[in-house]
Formats: sequence, C-alpha cells, structure tokens
Amino acid sequence: MQRVVTPELLDEDLGTPEEIRSTLLDLRGFNRNFGGFRSITSLLKNVARKNRLQSLSFLDVAGGTGDVADFVQLTLRKEGLLVKATVLDRAVSHMTGNDAGLGRVAGDALRLPFASRSFDIVGCNLFCHHLEPADVVSFFDEALRVARRAVIVSDLRRNLFHWIVASAGRFTYRSRLTRNDAPASVRRAYTPSEIAELARKSVAASFDLWPHYFQRFGLILWKA
Repeated sequence: MQRVVTPELLDEDLGTPEEIRSTLLDLRGFNRNFGGFRSITSLLKNVARKNRLQSLSFLDVAGGTGDVADFVQLTLRKEGLLVKATVLDRAVSHMTGNDAGLGRVAGDALRLPFASRSFDIVGCNLFCHHLEPADVVSFFDEALRVARRAVIVSDLRRNLFHWIVASAGRFTYRSRLTRNDAPASVRRAYTPSEIAELARKSVAASFDLWPHYFQRFGLILWKA
C-alpha cells in the first residue's frame, strides 16, 4: 500500500472548538483502546530497565492533552518508577488536560526549545506519520540532542487492513475531523521497514524496533 499524504484537519485546527474537543476525545479513545498508552509505557520501562533508573524525566512531543504522559506517570508510579513528564505541543488549543502535575510547553517539535540533554527520555505518540521522511530524520536527531538516554516512538503501521478499520470506524467517531483524519493518518503512516531505514539515517548509536504492536510499531533510538 503506497504512502499518500492527505491533509489532516486537526493539523490546521480546521474545525470549531467543539469539533476539536471531540476529536481530541476520539484520540484519547484510540490511545486507551488501541495501544498508545500501553506502547509508550512499555518503551519507557524498557529504557529505564536497561539504564537501571528508578526515576526519570520524560518529554512527550506533540503530546496534546497530556493523556498519554499522565497515564504513564500514574501507571509507572504504581510499579515503583517515578516519571516526571513534560508535554510539548505546537497548539495551546490542544492542551486541554487538567492534570497539574504535568509541565506544558508550546513549541516546534523540529526545533525543541530545550538545552541539550535536558530530559532522560524524549518520546512521541502518533506524531511521526505527520512528517515527511527528511523531517522524520530531523526530528529524530533533534530529539536525540535533547535526550540523555534515548528517544521512544509509537506510531501507526500503514497497511490495507488498518486503513479499512480506520475508515469503518467513521460510524463511531465523535467528530467529522476524525472521520477525515483517521483513514488519512493510516495512508500517511510508515511501514516498519520504512521507519527502520529512517532510523538508520539518524545520529542514534543504535535502535530497537518492535513492528507488531496492534497496528503500531514501537521504536527506541539509543543515545550515542
């Protein structure tokens, strides 16, 4: 299935405030039910285990409402791993979460407004498919600059089955934005082999790729 770039309405906030809120609720459901929360949690635990960390700082790039960052903080705290999370998003309108324990910063993911080695781990969920290949590599390199340990990535896998499921879900989505953006996201997504090739072009010392999360891949780029 060929990669096709179709504009996503949420990227440009092309909806009413109520439609944008509804779309963010749809995204929360996707992350809760289809692997977003679990994959980021698993990747963070992997890095912590390898580095024998009992606490860590985490920057969630394009983290929107902060649902994912909040979930991993609460979940891993119960397992004895203290995570201090900060959410970065380009749009203040997306930062609608209420958790006071999260740091929140508006900024550009390709020019992160942080000094080098500011966070133990930099990560993103459902972000890389929005970028063209050269920008994916640029993001990897910029995230690695800001990270002390590793960069983690969870995103969609592009295939026909996933596109069919995303399209069929239009009958359950809250927002017309989601009805456009869900299948468009799958068409824009990368296959595991494509994301591996982009990882090889980054400045990472090495990387680990798990290609078979439920219609997702998980990636760890290790700091040089």
